[in-house]
Amino acid sequence: MKQGNKIILLIVLLVVSIVFFMTYHMGNNLDYVLSRRSIRLATMTIVGISVAFSSVIFQTITNNRILTPSIMGYESIFILFQTLIVFFYGDKAFKVISQQENFFYAVLLMLGFSVFMYFLIFGRQRKNIFYLLLMGMVMGTLFNTLSQFLHVIIDPNEFSIVQNFMFVSFAKMNVKLLGIATITSIGTLVLTLRYLKYLDVIALGKDHAINLGLDYNKLIRTFMLIIALLVSVSTALVGPITFLGILVTNLTYELFKTNKHVQTVWLCSAVSCICLITGQFFVEHILSFSTTVSIVINFVGGIYFMYLIWSSRKRIS
Repeated sequence: MKQGNKIILLIVLLVVSIVFFMTYHMGNNLDYVLSRRSIRLATMTIVGISVAFSSVIFQTITNNRILTPSIMGYESIFILFQTLIVFFYGDKAFKVISQQENFFYAVLLMLGFSVFMYFLIFGRQRKNIFYLLLMGMVMGTLFNTLSQFLHVIIDPNEFSIVQNFMFVSFAKMNVKLLGIATITSIGTLVLTLRYLKYLDVIALGKDHAINLGLDYNKLIRTFMLIIALLVSVSTALVGPITFLGILVTNLTYELFKTNKHVQTVWLCSAVSCICLITGQFFVEHILSFSTTVSIVINFVGGIYFMYLIWSSRKRIS
């Protein structure tokens, strides 16, 4: 199938999935159903685009298609932050700290962590990006271990509060929080579009990028901040979806053979939105909310991840 036909088919699938999600089993109370589903659809769109952009950018600057920003420990630090709030304030945690404040604190914490990691690695010693990935894995493991330790200590009823942040759910959304996340995401995406053209050169490798006149370290710093902001917004909004980035980026690479990142990020965003919308539809109408969309996507994405590892191993051998 030609590239243009694939893009048209993708757009049709996206539109069909949106219409089907919005209109399936509406019942009599149309206004209530449409308003609730519109909020969920807007949330899935923001999360889908944020995950797609951040994952494509991250895989380009690391030159690795089986890595996602989650390896940097952003999701682990988010869970640790929520655990600490509940640990200190108990079941009154989110009466002391509002959802809006929690969102801002979580985003600032993940951004601060990203800046700290960048200057720690790219400061005086000028290490390469693989040191950054290694340090991110170590810090992520540390944060995850601390979270698990606190989960054992806190009251089981309080742990259930933390558990709500560990699994993505679009069933209950705060409209004010959605508005803040939308404004933040749009602002970040507008900034990102200015720098996407440089990814085509960065994909050639550090030496080629420098030889072609790019300020490589400055661009990497900018892209890391963009990644941190997009990941922190999506994670603080609905929680972590570990394998979504791997799933949608590699599906996009397989379906659309293009090296232009201006096209890739939007195609990947469409694939990501389709996955989230169909996953949420499956959870609502097939599984009757017996699980969450993150478990479904992580299950499918985990299987696909193992397939990618196995196929890359066969190519190497």
